[in-house]
Amino acid sequence: MSRNQLLPREPSPRGPADDSGCPILHVDMDAFFASVELLDRPELKGTPVIVGAPGARGVVLSATYEARRFGVHSAMPMTRARRICPQATIIPPSHGKYSEVSKGVMEIFQAITPEVEPISSDEAFLDVSGARRRLGTSTAIAELIRGQVAERYGITCSVGVASSKFVAKLASRQCKPDGLLVVPATAVVEFLHPLPVAALWGVGERTEQALVRLGIRTVGDLAQVPVSTLQREFGAAGAHLAALSWGRDERPVVPHTPDKSIGNEETFSHDVDDPEAIKRELLRLSERVAARLRAAGHVGRTVSVKLRRADFTTITRSRTLREPTDVAKEIYATSCELYEAAGLDRVRLRLVGVRMENLRPAATATRQLGLGDRETGWREAEQAMDKAIRRFGPEAVRPASLVQRPFGPMDL
Repeated sequence: MSRNQLLPREPSPRGPADDSGCPILHVDMDAFFASVELLDRPELKGTPVIVGAPGARGVVLSATYEARRFGVHSAMPMTRARRICPQATIIPPSHGKYSEVSKGVMEIFQAITPEVEPISSDEAFLDVSGARRRLGTSTAIAELIRGQVAERYGITCSVGVASSKFVAKLASRQCKPDGLLVVPATAVVEFLHPLPVAALWGVGERTEQALVRLGIRTVGDLAQVPVSTLQREFGAAGAHLAALSWGRDERPVVPHTPDKSIGNEETFSHDVDDPEAIKRELLRLSERVAARLRAAGHVGRTVSVKLRRADFTTITRSRTLREPTDVAKEIYATSCELYEAAGLDRVRLRLVGVRMENLRPAATATRQLGLGDRETGWREAEQAMDKAIRRFGPEAVRPASLVQRPFGPMDL
């Protein structure tokens, strides 16, 4: 059941909140990776589900709200998540599916307004100032977005509506899951001051501890501290915290393309020095990166590999190709060459990664056929595999999945 929540959390008897001074929306998908996985596993709805690699070094990427009630949260070590919620179903991540749904959701936002600032694959800020004459109030636009996301993709999102990005993001967090919260411009202080000081951007664990030592536990407490005192304790960040405590955030929504690069990393369950095993991982990573590129409608021109040794020393190598590509075969060949050139043969590695940079829309890229090249080939074969996986699910395995992987890598 969706909720149109006002301030305070119970609906006001005076009617809908005044959103006339609230052109900023923060849209955040609810348990995004887990919600997408449940589209293919509807029998798991209403049960604890965790998305992440099940290995000893795995971390939680996403969890349903049923799992979160047990204390499971993103970035938690998988070993701890399984200990506190042993009944949860563990699903390995399928990044290609997430990219495809993310792209569709962002297209819904772009149809509302060109003023869209993606923050990640599952959240974005929108400035709907120019859309309100055409589509109605900010609240009506927020409901329109929620309805279209649910209708097209069968998943839910939460929307904060406010006068600034900072307050809109806090509002969407307050109304999760599947909620809508309007914070009128005249009620920002009323909304902010009861919140814990950790709710402010820039307040991490250490800053929170320092504030608590000063007797500052809520945003309202912070607002009463002189700016000079905060600057003396926290430097330039003190003035920033003081401004946020009164809801002052002048940053505009800045439209941009969310994908500056696309990559995947794997951490081995134990350190590996076998070049063939490392190349098998590079193959699997190359296939996943290529699938994500195609799902996002991008091609990339620069291939980068990340190699982390057992002592945590990290080496990166990159190469710019003659032409942009989204073909796993080409990405893999270049990744292997970069690995071999790094001179780490028989050196124990803890982590490997593959990334494509220098992205551009696939529709704008032209491809030159070399002498003897066919007009169709590897790219078309991989596109056919994409379609098979979308239709038949993960059991329609990619070639790299047929290679035995005894080391149990972890998705990050």
